Amino acid sequence: MRVHHLKPPKGAKRDRTRVGRGRAGARGKTAGRGMKGYLARNQPKQGFEGGQMPLARRVPKKKGFTNRSREAWAVVNVAALAARFEAGDAVTPESMAQRGLVRRRLPVKVLGNGDIDRALTVQAHAVSRSAREKIEGAGGTVEVL
Repeated sequence: MRVHHLKPPKGAKRDRTRVGRGRAGARGKTAGRGMKGYLARNQPKQGFEGGQMPLARRVPKKKGFTNRSREAWAVVNVAALAARFEAGDAVTPESMAQRGLVRRRLPVKVLGNGDIDRALTVQAHAVSRSAREKIEGAGGTVEVL
């Protein structure tokens, strides 16, 4: 048997309906377009849905652009670290998640909003320049994961 010998089984394919071929045909006279009117006489405009609000107008129009490859961060400020951790504590993404500062699945970025007055060992995926200066100024250390 060869590829050119293959054919669909009997009854699997049916003949194309030939529309508008007279009274004897399956779709004769009005050919499924009903009686009179715009749709019987013309090809409707592209996207016309029979008077229903068309898809192009149902979908909300939103200005701007959404970057699909944008990386989301769980953001923590140094003021929040100072409020939740004691001096000498190791601050990791896991410990921040336990104390309700971040959600576990996002990478953590520490920002420099607020003041810190205790020495903390901070481990995060990213740290802003101002946050690093404040943590190190308070006697702590910063480690980027």
